[in-house]
Amino acid sequence: MSLNTILNVATSGMMAAQTGLRVVSDNIANINTAGYVRKTIAQSNLVSNGMGVGVNIDAIKRATDKFMAAASLNGASDAGRAGAVATAMDNAQKLFGDPSAKTNFFATLDDVYAAFSMAADDPSSTLLRSSAITKVEDFLGESKRITSSLSSQIKDTDNRIGADVGRVNDLLKQIDALNVDITRAKMAGADGTGSENVQSGLINELSTYMNIQVSDRSNGGVMVRSAEGVTLAGNGPATVTYNQSGPANGYLTVVTANSGGQVMPLAVTNGEIQGLLELRNKELPNLSDQLGEFVSRAAEELNRASNAASSVPAPSSMTGKDTGLDANTAFANFTGKTTIAITNAAGAIVQRVDVDFGAGTMTVNGAAGPTFTNTNFLTQLNTALGGAATGTFANGQLSLNTTTSTNGVAIVDDAATPSTKAGKGFSQFFGLNDIIRSDGYSPYETGMVASDPSGFTPGQTITLRLTDSEGSRIRDIQVAIPTGTGTMQETLDALNSRNSGIGLYGAFALGSKGELSFTPNGATPVSLSVVEDTTQRGVGGPSLSQLFGVGMSERSTRGGLFKVDPAMDADPSKLPFAKLDLTVAAGVSALATGDGRGALALAKAGDVAAAFATAGDTAGSSKTVLNYGADFSGSIARKAAAATSRKEAADSVKTEVDAQRQSQEGVNLDEELVNLTTYQQAFNASARLIQATKDMFDVLTNIVS
Repeated sequence: MSLNTILNVATSGMMAAQTGLRVVSDNIANINTAGYVRKTIAQSNLVSNGMGVGVNIDAIKRATDKFMAAASLNGASDAGRAGAVATAMDNAQKLFGDPSAKTNFFATLDDVYAAFSMAADDPSSTLLRSSAITKVEDFLGESKRITSSLSSQIKDTDNRIGADVGRVNDLLKQIDALNVDITRAKMAGADGTGSENVQSGLINELSTYMNIQVSDRSNGGVMVRSAEGVTLAGNGPATVTYNQSGPANGYLTVVTANSGGQVMPLAVTNGEIQGLLELRNKELPNLSDQLGEFVSRAAEELNRASNAASSVPAPSSMTGKDTGLDANTAFANFTGKTTIAITNAAGAIVQRVDVDFGAGTMTVNGAAGPTFTNTNFLTQLNTALGGAATGTFANGQLSLNTTTSTNGVAIVDDAATPSTKAGKGFSQFFGLNDIIRSDGYSPYETGMVASDPSGFTPGQTITLRLTDSEGSRIRDIQVAIPTGTGTMQETLDALNSRNSGIGLYGAFALGSKGELSFTPNGATPVSLSVVEDTTQRGVGGPSLSQLFGVGMSERSTRGGLFKVDPAMDADPSKLPFAKLDLTVAAGVSALATGDGRGALALAKAGDVAAAFATAGDTAGSSKTVLNYGADFSGSIARKAAAATSRKEAADSVKTEVDAQRQSQEGVNLDEELVNLTTYQQAFNASARLIQATKDMFDVLTNIVS
């Protein structure tokens, strides 16, 4: 071996030792730097003609653990999703109040029943009547507050998703840009670990927003892909977009760098964005929907009691709610019997009309009266009333008005065969004596049957959005009201068409009470929301989604639409605390001032079994209002507790995985001190070899000379 070869060996060894010392120095200097991955050097022997001629520094690398890095990214995604859901559910629970406290939302309904119970003991007390109205207003006010707050949370969630998506796009640009620096350093044989550490930190942050897959590029840098394999960074940054079409479910799309602008759906199954999508599209609307169902049924049972009673004196005018129906449809499909009585100032009946819907006949003051069908019911009723009162129907509302201001109208169903349509008596169906009124149509039980006219104009459209269990959009489908005879069955057929409707994914059906429900096909859950609805029933009537409660946006806002009847609110004496007595003799008062039977029925309204429809993620059931409220309160608490538990578990896993990753990738001071000693000794050894080479050269020179 020549002296030059020996000198080259020593020089390469000294340079390798210097590089090692620099790497150790960087590691020790960054021992407390968050996200820093310790550096190592890769060395190889230089061989010539089978002989070692030195050492080469192949690369300076980060001591990454691919398995632990992937586990850490997954842990960050889990924690991001669980954290978003837990925070929102905790805030939602706080809106309802502590379930164990007497001031929580559900306790306000208990106060309503208690107030009516007290009023039943002294029906003539103006103070107790006013107190009862105040308690009802408190209950409805709380419902409105919670509904509004949940709606605000949904809007805030929309904003957060938009902000998160904006940050994701920034991160993708930065990650992709750093690939250039890393590749350049690798090609030049320089140290690119600084850029790799910065890039790793950005990837870690990205994983908190969405679950990703990361792989190394052969020329340096990384490829970042979504869970389903869509390239987000590596060959140019992709652009993610949050699509939010009014009340419909929001979803994500992506345009990759080399797609030519083609928009593709983006499935995100984890991370903060997925947690927010889950809240926005499902959890918060479900909670608001169930609140709406609870308040609707509580109001329905109170109204059932109030429509079976009367004030003393009876009101001279009754105006019902907007049923959303035309007169012919509204008066169709009733069964049973009801009595409409006109009373004088003393409460005695001056005109009595007994209506038998099954037979299609009316009895006037005990004598046979006119027959009727649904198409001429109102005309025949006015004939039977004989001028004592008149009935009108306009804008979906039935009104009954006495012709003399001192007279009043009282309605009571037959005890043996009460009138019924959609589970309500005649007066309740039209809301003629409701204590609680609504600006909406909940609980969406129209009483219609498939053969009834739909009332919607052919050509009008409703656009429905179908999304999967993860919130990804499947497709939007526009359905037009069909031409033909105009029946509800034809509208159902159009909605359920496999070619132009949602028949491939599920089916709409009209229930026994005229409610419209959607059931997905098969075991795969599909959610349905309304993008746009231009349908209208009649002139100025409700849309299909408003009348039947199609889509979560319509159902989730109904809890804030209830209010106390304005006339009763202004004059508590109009509260229906008495019962009409049809057994009294002619000329004797059928309404007693001290009668509190109506108030007692109102007090017991919470103990009456009601048919609750499916709301949110809660299946339909038959329960008392109080029992449903207790179950609802418990479910809110359980959901909040479960979300918190999942967050704590996800955080624990993330902490453990990060700690293990740090133990593999972080700087160990003892290990670095050993490396420092090793490289110092290697440097000294190379230096001694150089000195030995010099001595040998001097000896040879002296021999020659």
